[in-house]
Amino acid sequence: MKQLLSRISVILGFLAFCPEDKLKAGNDSTIFGIKEFYRQLAIGHPIVKQAALLSEMARQEIRLARGFFDPKLSALHEFKDFKSQNYFNTWHTEVKIPTAFGPDFKVGFEQNTGAYLNPKESTPSSGLLYAGVVLPVAQGLLFDERRAVLQQAQYMSRIMEAERVKIINKIVLQATKDYWQWYAAHKQMQLAQKGVELARVRYEAVKIRIEQGDLAAIDSVEAKITLQEREIALNNSLVFLNNARLILSNHLWNDKSEPLELAENVLPTQNIHELGESDQLETLLQYARENHPELLKLDFKIKQLEVGRKLAIEMLKPVINLNYNFLGQSPFFDESNSGAFFRNNYKYGIDFSFPLFLRKERAKLAQTNIKLKQARFEFAQLNREILNDIQAVYNDLQNFREQIRQQERVVNNYQILLNGEQIKFLNGESSLFLVNSREAKLLEGEQKLIDFQFKYAKSFAELLWAAGRNPAGEWMD
Repeated sequence: MKQLLSRISVILGFLAFCPEDKLKAGNDSTIFGIKEFYRQLAIGHPIVKQAALLSEMARQEIRLARGFFDPKLSALHEFKDFKSQNYFNTWHTEVKIPTAFGPDFKVGFEQNTGAYLNPKESTPSSGLLYAGVVLPVAQGLLFDERRAVLQQAQYMSRIMEAERVKIINKIVLQATKDYWQWYAAHKQMQLAQKGVELARVRYEAVKIRIEQGDLAAIDSVEAKITLQEREIALNNSLVFLNNARLILSNHLWNDKSEPLELAENVLPTQNIHELGESDQLETLLQYARENHPELLKLDFKIKQLEVGRKLAIEMLKPVINLNYNFLGQSPFFDESNSGAFFRNNYKYGIDFSFPLFLRKERAKLAQTNIKLKQARFEFAQLNREILNDIQAVYNDLQNFREQIRQQERVVNNYQILLNGEQIKFLNGESSLFLVNSREAKLLEGEQKLIDFQFKYAKSFAELLWAAGRNPAGEWMD
């Protein structure tokens, strides 16, 4: 009898101290760490690829704005013949070359003939070549709409890049939470397995002692109920684990954007500190001030409005454009005039316009100033909210870290109590009810430890997201 009790004691002690990951993991199990998960996330996740298209969209926005500076070729031909009478036959071809510093250059050819041609449009029969420049000397000299559109497009590209980072950060945050949910589900399943094994061994031991006459038959009922309750808990934990595995599979794609499944023999990391410890609070705050995508978006929006304000101020000036053309007959049609270009043949003019009340221009400037103030107020509020969110999550993280340390000590103390109660039970000095109570407290304490570990890992991910940092950035940039 003593040998039997000694063997039961050894079995119970082994199960009590057995690491949870050894109860289920087989030789064919594979650890899928959080870093490997991030690498896989970066390979083919559709939303990550979709976000990458924003960078291409930003480049096309700049390309679109630069199109305002493209040289432009234009041609116009008109001919009228009525009752066998040639009224007019006109041909006008021109190339305009806009520049980024104000003046526009142009080169063209005109050939106009006919009985009823406007004298102002008449040209030599061989045609007329011209080369000229349009020079703004007031509005448009230092700044104009074309340059404003280009600068705003450049800031828009930065806004889109910040939006890309924001989208990816959000995906990484949700994926990280799902990963640690899988981690917690796996740990809970291991804990439930441990509880079932402990209850099963104790139930067998109780039956042996009943056969020996050391315990009443009613004690086997209590042991059986405990085993059945823990088997129910194990089934629930297995369902929870399978669901967590399915949810995590939402983030797993190959390089062809084909969905991947998470195999049952793949296990999560056993180290919640795989990504390291969090930076100091001031480091996180400084990073957020400089790199948080929401702040960057609003900052570039303010810069866009400042460009608009600069253009609105420019529109308060009068329009004064000097137009000068060198004239010459076409050498292609009349060789005798091949040297006539750049001789004393020219045409010039001045364009002037100025709205007397400037109501539209002053209203546009006032509206832009109002939008600038609104954006700056919004920036100040958003900046404070982000920095306070970082501090709040940082405080939660420090609290969870301390709770994990304390809960680990609590679990150790529960283990000591259970070991003592088991010895007393084997010596006939305790009851099965007390052993089950001690064991239930131990399992409850281990469950709380898992909960704290999950909350800590999730809080760490939220802290990086609050600061605008992407823990998977090295695989997604």
